[in-house]
Amino acid sequence: MLLHLSTWAEIGQFLERSRTIVVPIGSNEQHGPTGLLGTDWMCPEIIAHEAQKSADILIAPTFNIGMAQHHLGFPGTISLRPSTFIAAIGDWVRSLAAHGFEKILFLNGHGGNVASIEAAFSELYAEASFARRPAGFALKLCNWWDLEGVGELAREQFPTGHGIHATPSEIAVTQWAYPDAIKSAQYSPQIAPWGPIREALDFRARHPDGRMGSDPSLASPDKGRDLVMMAAQGLVQELDAFSRESIPG
Repeated sequence: MLLHLSTWAEIGQFLERSRTIVVPIGSNEQHGPTGLLGTDWMCPEIIAHEAQKSADILIAPTFNIGMAQHHLGFPGTISLRPSTFIAAIGDWVRSLAAHGFEKILFLNGHGGNVASIEAAFSELYAEASFARRPAGFALKLCNWWDLEGVGELAREQFPTGHGIHATPSEIAVTQWAYPDAIKSAQYSPQIAPWGPIREALDFRARHPDGRMGSDPSLASPDKGRDLVMMAAQGLVQELDAFSRESIPG
């Protein structure tokens, strides 16, 4: 069930049977010469939307701008400051919690978001702690590549040249979902170098085409389909376990 395609009455009915919701969250940033700028928000959205086809779960609109300041050296990247990102996550959670959602899972597609998402969770829990009241909700961060079976499948599909940015696994997921948007390019070197992540100009100097340790030419729609199906199954399992957790009070 997709929140943005539902009415308020339908959401009210859903809350009578479940207090759990999934928020796909990612980033709009460069992904090398062939990766779509929306890759990091598209992957969790694709997986979540696939999961809801076979399970009674609710998917929130995708939080599609994240913390990607280090990619601002490439045209098309849009980033929030960490403080802005944290504040926005807080208001999303407060809004959903006010309606009665008790389990809010953020399905993440961008590694650069992790620290800020966890900081946002800490801020929200601190509000309750300093007020000496129960939060009334539980928050969970889950990277789509950490869902059960996904990492193993990606290592099997891409034993070399996977890397950590503009990876063939994430490119493959978008290729499966958006076959008309598949791009091609010549890579030099074939597998990109690694390096630290700091500010935008330093990143661009170290990684001229935007890749980090990856060879996106290994991606294919068929591999993307297998990753999506594995991840969707893992998401349903993750949500089931999360939903069963009890909240005291």
